[in-house]
Amino acid sequence: MIDKSEMIFGVRAVIEAIQSGKDIDKVLVKRDIQSDLSKELFAALKGTMIPVQRVPVERINRITRKNHQGVVAFISSVTYQKVEDLVPFLFEEGKNPFFVMLDGVTDVRNFGAIARTCECAGVDAVIIPAKGSVTVNADAMKTSAGALNILPVCREQSLKNTLQYLKESGFRIVAATEKGDYDYTKADYVGPTCIIMGAEDKGVSYDNLALCDEWVKIPMLGTIESLNVSVAAGILIYEAVKQRIK
Repeated sequence: MIDKSEMIFGVRAVIEAIQSGKDIDKVLVKRDIQSDLSKELFAALKGTMIPVQRVPVERINRITRKNHQGVVAFISSVTYQKVEDLVPFLFEEGKNPFFVMLDGVTDVRNFGAIARTCECAGVDAVIIPAKGSVTVNADAMKTSAGALNILPVCREQSLKNTLQYLKESGFRIVAATEKGDYDYTKADYVGPTCIIMGAEDKGVSYDNLALCDEWVKIPMLGTIESLNVSVAAGILIYEAVKQRIK
C-alpha cells in the first residue's frame, strides 16, 4: 500500500519539488511523454541523483487517478547526506568511523532491519547507491523501528568512487562474499571501517569487490547457500563491534 503523502504528481509540482531541494527517491514518467513542460522536467532532473523510470501510463494510473500528467515523484522519508561531508566531520569529532555500504539491496524490510542493527551497533552511516537500490519509504522506516530517524543515510551516485574516497581517507573496506578468502572473524575491523554487503542473488559487484581490502565469508553448514542479507549484516557488524570495543 502506497502512502499518498509520500507522492507528488503532475509535471509542474514535481519540477518545483526538485528545484526546492526535496529528497526524492525516484520519479516515474510515462513512456511516451512529450511536451515542453516535460522537457523542463528532464532539464531539472539533469545532474541530480534522482532515478527516473519510464513506465506504461497504466502503472501510474494504478498509483493515482488524479491529474498526474504522466509524472509521479516519491518523496524520501529521510534527508540524505554525503559521505564526503560526513567523513571529515567524524574525524574532526575524534571518532573512529564505521560505515555499512549496501550494494544492490532492494528489499525495504531488509534495509530497515539492517538500519536498526546499524543504529544499535553505533554505525555512523549506511551508504546506498542512487540507482538499483532500496527506496527509503514508510515500510523501511517502520521495519527500522525508528532507526532511520537517527542513522545517517548517504545516497551516492557511484559506490566505486565512494569506495575509492574511503580508501584514500584511511578506511579498511571489508566485503562479505561467498568468494571470501577466510572466515569473517579473521578480518580487521578495528580502525576506520566500511563493511559492504551485496544483494542475496548477485552479491557485491565485481567492480566494488576489486576495491576491497578483505573478502570474508560466513560459514554455511547447512544445504541453503546463503543467509538473509540483514542477518548476514548483523553477524559482521557485531564482530566489528566486538573487535572495536576491545
